[in-house]
Amino acid sequence: MKIFTTSAVLALTSAPALAASGPFFSLNNTDFVVLIAFLLFIGLLVYLKVPGKVGGMLDERAEGIKADLEEARTLRDEAQAVLASYERKQQEVQEQADKIVANAKTEAQAAAEQAKIDLKDTIARRLQAAEDQIASAEASAVKEVRDTAISVATSVAGGVIASKMPAKDAGGLIDAAIKDVGEKLH
Repeated sequence: MKIFTTSAVLALTSAPALAASGPFFSLNNTDFVVLIAFLLFIGLLVYLKVPGKVGGMLDERAEGIKADLEEARTLRDEAQAVLASYERKQQEVQEQADKIVANAKTEAQAAAEQAKIDLKDTIARRLQAAEDQIASAEASAVKEVRDTAISVATSVAGGVIASKMPAKDAGGLIDAAIKDVGEKLH
């Protein structure tokens, strides 16, 4: 309301006579007519309570802006809370991933150590099996050589004895040798 009265006073106190010719308070003076029209317009606006309505609309608009700002603050706070939650979850996931990697490395090292142990065991078993086969082959060869030597020695001894001994003594000696060889072979 102060704005309207101030503008009306300024309009009256200004030098309107400089723009128009003739007396100021005459309907022939355009400045006076414009001033009257302006004052009637202002009066009409005041009568229709336009300044109150405009003020109410501005107050409503200000309340709407305040509500929007408050909602924006609330949303920002919620967004910050969600962001903090996701950052915590990301940190937890990173920690779990680090643990998984560490466990995988530990398990890989353990598996490598176990593979080394298993390889050593396998090599030891194969060496033992090869040594057992060599020992068996050696024992078989020794037995075969011994059997052959016994057989040859028996034949030679039998031939020598048969040629130098009487038949009676030779028969008894051959029987004893056969018995002795049979015991040694079994």
